Amino acid sequence: MNTNIERTEPRSGSIWEIFRVALRLGLTSFGGPVAHLGYFRAEYVERRQWLNDRAYAELVSLCQLLPGPASSQVGIAIGMLRGGWLGGLAAWSGFTLPSALALAALAFVLEETGSADGSWAKWLLLVAVAVVAQAVQGMARTLAPERKTGTVALAAAVASLLWPSAWMQLIVLSVAAIVGLLLFHRAGQAGDLSSPLPSPVSARAAVWLLGLFTLLLIGLPFAAAVMDNKWVQLADIFYRAGSLVFGGGHVVLPMLEPAMAEQAWMSGDRFMAGYGAAQAVPGPLFTISAYIGMAADGWLGALIALLAMFLPSFLLVGGALPFWNAIRGQARLQAALTGVNAAVVGILLAALYNPVFTGAVHNEFDLCVVLAAYALLVLWKVPAWLLAGAALAAGIATTWWM
Repeated sequence: MNTNIERTEPRSGSIWEIFRVALRLGLTSFGGPVAHLGYFRAEYVERRQWLNDRAYAELVSLCQLLPGPASSQVGIAIGMLRGGWLGGLAAWSGFTLPSALALAALAFVLEETGSADGSWAKWLLLVAVAVVAQAVQGMARTLAPERKTGTVALAAAVASLLWPSAWMQLIVLSVAAIVGLLLFHRAGQAGDLSSPLPSPVSARAAVWLLGLFTLLLIGLPFAAAVMDNKWVQLADIFYRAGSLVFGGGHVVLPMLEPAMAEQAWMSGDRFMAGYGAAQAVPGPLFTISAYIGMAADGWLGALIALLAMFLPSFLLVGGALPFWNAIRGQARLQAALTGVNAAVVGILLAALYNPVFTGAVHNEFDLCVVLAAYALLVLWKVPAWLLAGAALAAGIATTWWM
């Protein structure tokens, strides 16, 4: 047995307790990953004192470096520190299931009621334009605030617009990491190497986890190409998305949309409608995988897509924790990440234009609705979930009326 698990300081709770606390967060955590991290700190650090501020900050820093849903990864890591692998699974389940079930149920209802054409979702599509625009603005302010990072972001946007594909995004991110090493090495900040973060995983187990992560990332595309099987195709698409997306849930949009068009599982309008609906539910935006999986192959498809999307997070968190104390102060890593984060802004900017804007805005009235929604989000600080919920209700009411 792994002796590191036994000396993890926060571990002392039951699996049910971990699940119950995470479920409450999954039912109430609106506002996106940044807001989620605030809710997590209030619950896990201040209220329950499962870990201290230093350990929490370390976990957040680690998960920001990893691809995938950062807030979900922080929750998984806290669950692992509290109760081992079962604790991590309990924390993920509680936080993820509410929004996953809601979005899968929405897709199911649309299929059963014959509303799958997306006519009900016009208002959601327009709100989604404003939400993505707000995300681009906020991420640019944080991740590309000056001349060099802004140039990297714009170059990434140009490349993504001229050669739109999931593979081009990987090339853009790889080039951005190299550019980051060249341009931002001096800006890398060494971390405080005192008080190492405890790990529930041994170094040997971590190597196996990272090896499995890599094997699946390489092997699933080959399996999907050889096997004419929808389940394998679902697993491949969502595993790659969960493995390669940096910058939060909004960035999953440009990676999944081309795949949906290629597989013909749903129209672009319906995909964007699901994205808009995901703004109206609490929890991680990555649970849009359940919505798409339901449209592709029913409840089993929803389950496969959801698990494939989040499996990389388990493998990466478990694989990275034992090595975090050694790499957290590496200036080169921070420099490469600076370049990658700037490129993420550019990729999302390209997605804002196509397919988000071009797919939703068709006339002057549509543009006015987008501008009004953007003003409510940015100037009046109306929560995105409230605006998306109102848009969903308006769309359904309009469809029934007509």
